[in-house]
Amino acid sequence: MIGTVAEREARSGHDAAVEPPQGLPAEPADPVDAPVGPPKGSAKSLTIGAVCKALSQEFPDISISKIRYLEDQKLLAPRRTPGGYRLYSAGDVSRLRTILRLQRDEFLPLRVIRQELAAGRSEPEIAQAAAPDGAGVAPDARPGAALRRLTFSIAQRGALYSLEDVVEDTGAEPRLVAELEDFGIIKGEPRGGTKYYDETEREIVRAVSELSRYGVAGRNLRVFKTSAERESALLQQILAPALRSRNPERRKEAVEALENLAAVASHLKHLLLVRDLRRIAR
Repeated sequence: MIGTVAEREARSGHDAAVEPPQGLPAEPADPVDAPVGPPKGSAKSLTIGAVCKALSQEFPDISISKIRYLEDQKLLAPRRTPGGYRLYSAGDVSRLRTILRLQRDEFLPLRVIRQELAAGRSEPEIAQAAAPDGAGVAPDARPGAALRRLTFSIAQRGALYSLEDVVEDTGAEPRLVAELEDFGIIKGEPRGGTKYYDETEREIVRAVSELSRYGVAGRNLRVFKTSAERESALLQQILAPALRSRNPERRKEAVEALENLAAVASHLKHLLLVRDLRRIAR
């Protein structure tokens, strides 16, 4: 089996660590142990110290400065008292737990974690994905359960795979791959007489292979291709000036914004599809 020719970007992102940079200006300390009374009509809120204590068993390296750093990176937005102290709701704690698990278990950099959160990645889903074999989580035997949830970088293609690799990894027939190329769903890249496919194209083959079990043919995929092209054009229009900038830093920020927008758009499309399918199922 031909090995991959590039490593996945998500596992080597330089922003994977959440330790705050040295030299950040100090801000007024939050009360770490004082009990906080719940606002009327809401669940009890926690101080930053109480949050640290609640998560310390699962995440021994959790610290107040680390939580503050995640807030600086716009990953957390706890409520503030009139005096400026942070108060964390149950939803805030759940979101923080999700962030820490994504980083610990999937080695995702903060940029990618931000995308996952925007796409609706939740704590229960992370916990189930991270559960070891035999840990009491029943395998999902529903159609489509074999499809893996992966996060891809727009800036980099990631690893490349030969046709043999794609067929072995996905269980698809070689004729299905050829059909997808005929319909312009995937393209592949010739190198030294062998055609290679990137990670995104490999997962497209995996998804289409699952759809083919229900009689979905290559010609039926045009609706997906057209939809993706329209969404891509819309997002490009939104960020076009920044993407064309001669400033490398501004272009980098634009690509990150493009990835975040894509995650939100994908989540919105999923929600709209679920809404319409519920009408069909009535």
